Amino acid sequence: MADNYDVVVIGSGPGGYVAAIRAAQLGLKAAIVERDALGGICLNWGCIPTKALLRSAEVYETMQHAAEYGLKVEKASFDAEAIVKRSRDVAAQLSGGVTFLMKKNKIDVIEGTGSLAGEGKIVVKDKAGKTREIGAKNVILATGARARVIEGLEPDGRTVWTYREAMVPNTIPKSLIVIGSGAIGIEFASFYRAFGAEVTVVELLDRILPVEDEEISKEAARAFKKRGIRILTGAKIGKTEISGSGAKIEVTVGGKSETLEAEKIISAVGIVGNVENLGLEKAGVKVEKTHVVVNEWLETGVKGVYAIGDLAGPPWLAHKASHEGVIAVERIAGVKGLHPMNTSRIPGCTYSSPQIASVGLTEAKAKEKGHEVKVGRFPFKANGKAIALGETGGFVKTVFDAKTGELLGAHMIGPEVTELIQGYGIAMSLETTEAELMHTIFPHPTLSEAMHEAVLDAYGRVLHT
Repeated sequence: MADNYDVVVIGSGPGGYVAAIRAAQLGLKAAIVERDALGGICLNWGCIPTKALLRSAEVYETMQHAAEYGLKVEKASFDAEAIVKRSRDVAAQLSGGVTFLMKKNKIDVIEGTGSLAGEGKIVVKDKAGKTREIGAKNVILATGARARVIEGLEPDGRTVWTYREAMVPNTIPKSLIVIGSGAIGIEFASFYRAFGAEVTVVELLDRILPVEDEEISKEAARAFKKRGIRILTGAKIGKTEISGSGAKIEVTVGGKSETLEAEKIISAVGIVGNVENLGLEKAGVKVEKTHVVVNEWLETGVKGVYAIGDLAGPPWLAHKASHEGVIAVERIAGVKGLHPMNTSRIPGCTYSSPQIASVGLTEAKAKEKGHEVKVGRFPFKANGKAIALGETGGFVKTVFDAKTGELLGAHMIGPEVTELIQGYGIAMSLETTEAELMHTIFPHPTLSEAMHEAVLDAYGRVLHT
């Protein structure tokens, strides 16, 4: 074998390319095997371009309220093709950035589909069908995941969309049904509603954003309904009729059935891991429910084989994948003082309008785990910066252990909370108690003051409500 590496990463998403960079930093000879564009789904078809779309929606919605800021806008309008082009340009720019980082760190990029071929070996098949064998002392599987398909609502690229089609519309549909109310579904619902689509969100469970704290879910539902988004929870899907011109879906809620009609449907009901054609079964790598089973060090149980990111299980977040990539490589390199993966401290963000962000345990989960809790809340309507911004909806919620003062969780809905949540993440990593948070000086006037007040409120010391 002409090509031998210390680490070969299969997949170049935010977990894969970061793992390769960290390997290079530690003096390991690294390569990435990628069958498509560098950056993976997140950079090319997920996290980054969707945020570009949502930024266009945010600006457009603000334009509709220009008079509230003492401004005049004459007949604000939009160009769907230009919005999509900006989003694609952003993705292309960042994909080019990953290419630069690979060259800078002397990481070989091998085009094709990689699979395990015995201990220390990988076979790569290129688009022409030609194969080559690569030596790999260690392999990190980072192949990600794809949208789950519902029977009867199979994506056709015309009427039933996955996130890919939803990101590149030629025009904004007049009506849209979103199946699933996780972050992906809610973000698309928010985007299309901003540009005038009649949007209905259908959720099987009893509330939208079911992984969030219940109070946050309720506030989100209220805010989305105020924007004109229809929400159906506890819904069961029945008969469906799909044609090139639209769709009809029978939905039952609380024993009452109705038929929803829309031009387009976005299916956003979760993901399945890309475990096919990797040689996992032959290698002895264990797979459960389409995801590779790993321990806290991302080891699969097969010598020299690791798995990270969406392939390795929830939560399905790019920053989780990147962190796992670093852990796996540092484990390979024998870095001392390494901390294992702790999924309980991973922030989650939804970039809708309003934004939603959280880290740690919900109030309900904390109580389930046996904690006696102290809970604090602070509304943005009492925050000076939020009032100045004209964005006073939402609140910050904190959950503390009543006995130790440990910050167990923090939950937010409102302006720019996706930028604020890292403050609580740092606090949890430092094992900060309420005392340190209370004595931290927060700048005025900022949205972050609501974070301070939510801590004070948990201990009966809130100042501004």
